[in-house]
Amino acid sequence: MSANTLAAARPTAPASPKALRGYLALDAVVTGGNGLAYLAFSGPLGDLLGVGRSTLVEIGVLLTVVGLAVGLLAARPQPPRLAVQAVIEVNLAWTVLSVLAMELWLEPTTAGLFWIPVQAGTVLLFAVLQFTALRRRAVAR
Repeated sequence: MSANTLAAARPTAPASPKALRGYLALDAVVTGGNGLAYLAFSGPLGDLLGVGRSTLVEIGVLLTVVGLAVGLLAARPQPPRLAVQAVIEVNLAWTVLSVLAMELWLEPTTAGLFWIPVQAGTVLLFAVLQFTALRRRAVAR
């Protein structure tokens, strides 16, 4: 059996543009939602997580803008590859910086020590799903 036969026989998920757009849309909703929550509840969330109020406001503004941008990208019938790659890279950078910030710059509470890695893992999952869908879209062409 040739490698091509094996590759053809291996079950794969469909290379649907809907999958990529869906992952981008979910990323936009979660990112934008977190941003809005950080803006609206910066005081109580800052106390709960051990992150300063002003830091959460700055992060909230950033996440709200990024969520809006990713949402606009998700709304396009065929999101441009370079734009999707930029989202993936931003998500990877956010994941690394979240863990570094927790260890080097922030003094998180117990809740913060739980929340920061959970949100970093969620963002990493978005990056993996987006990368996989983008790669499948490229292979299908």
